[in-house]
Amino acid sequence: MAGLMAGFGHYTHAVVRGIPASLAKEALRSSQTEVDLAKAVKEQEAYVEVLRTRLGLEVVELPADESLPDCVFVEDAAVVCGDTALITRPGAESRRGETEAMKGALKDLNLNIVEMTDENATLDGGDVLFTGREFFVGLSKRTNQRGAEILADAFKDYAVSTVPVLEGLHLKSFCSMGGPGLIVIGSSEPAQKALKIMQQMSDHRYDKLTVPDDLAANCIYMNLPSKGHVLLHCTAEEFPESAKESLNACSSQFASPCRVFIS
Repeated sequence: MAGLMAGFGHYTHAVVRGIPASLAKEALRSSQTEVDLAKAVKEQEAYVEVLRTRLGLEVVELPADESLPDCVFVEDAAVVCGDTALITRPGAESRRGETEAMKGALKDLNLNIVEMTDENATLDGGDVLFTGREFFVGLSKRTNQRGAEILADAFKDYAVSTVPVLEGLHLKSFCSMGGPGLIVIGSSEPAQKALKIMQQMSDHRYDKLTVPDDLAANCIYMNLPSKGHVLLHCTAEEFPESAKESLNACSSQFASPCRVFIS
């Protein structure tokens, strides 16, 4: 197995996409919660401002496409590791048109493009957890075994293990990397079962941070030369107990953490 990827958490660019008005009524979702479009747009603007101004990343903004109501969720359209970008084949047919704009943006960044063209394969980026050492791929309603196999072919330097996602949309609906060797995981039974499988499949022993709320486990770790260690996570107003756990973990793991709150 490969060791920790050199530069794990180092980023120079972020790709985002505008929110289409069709998101509110036509986007796929697992709950019937009504989307407040104005609030979503405001939160997206705040997120982009954090990425660009506070973190100093070069932000590539793709325009919204009203015919693709889920297009704001750019993570699902590609998996990028090193200088290779795998353009996925999303599990929901209505989302497959999202990959064209993403492919163009990543080509413009001079990445090596690999396209998933096998019609038997499905893969959403939300099911792909890269730890810096290996990949875990959730087998979910959106991602299948063939999709995981193609990902393994695209990133041959890293081991790839599959994890059943029995509840929830994606693997990263309840877990993410909180730092090198640290998995942030929700406290629900499905999340904890998935973690146990990951621990059994890996030759590496990961630290874990269990947070009370599964949704709050979805965060972004960065190690930026000008900012140090950064953890983007949900606000304390939204998930107070989980945010407290994240702060405590940062304080214990990093000597000089830089924490950024997003909603």
